[in-house]
Amino acid sequence: KFKFGAGATLMTRRRKTRASPRHDRPNVKWATDVSQIDINGHKCYLSPIIDMWNGEIVSYVISRSPNLAMVLTMLVRALKRVPTTDGLVLHSDQGWHYQHAAYQQMLAAHHITQSMSRKGNCLDNAMMEGFFGIMKKELLYARKFKNLEKFERELKKYINYYNNERIKLKLKMSPVKYRTLYENNNNKL
Repeated sequence: KFKFGAGATLMTRRRKTRASPRHDRPNVKWATDVSQIDINGHKCYLSPIIDMWNGEIVSYVISRSPNLAMVLTMLVRALKRVPTTDGLVLHSDQGWHYQHAAYQQMLAAHHITQSMSRKGNCLDNAMMEGFFGIMKKELLYARKFKNLEKFERELKKYINYYNNERIKLKLKMSPVKYRTLYENNNNKL
């Protein structure tokens, strides 16, 4: 068992996540961001999407460069996991990746509404920032890593643990168990 220790013109709706009614099912509101991680002077970047319904990491990419391909690949991986994206809202900060035409075109092609934080306000993206804080506390700061390769392997294991085993107090179970329970109950209706 795995254990962890202690630019562009904005033409999108802003803060759709706060204005919308509370979502009661998966894949209604997602959030994304990029976190830089430094291991012995070498950097890598984590770009995940989190489902705001249950806190599950829907997809992620670990990259050595914070480039557009990283964010587009993350989005493509997420899109492959869901049957439909109609009505989905994807929230981010105002980073250049999220203002790029290719990213916005991909969202539009899949009928995803883009929502962006107010400038300089990380509270609008608190759930994603919360995941980064938990991951850094339980993995990055709790252990010493000799190199990026070792950290990246452990980060992949950690995300699997976070989704499948780590109990969220609000849910009283892991995010994947919560989603599975929801899906099983709704398939009986």
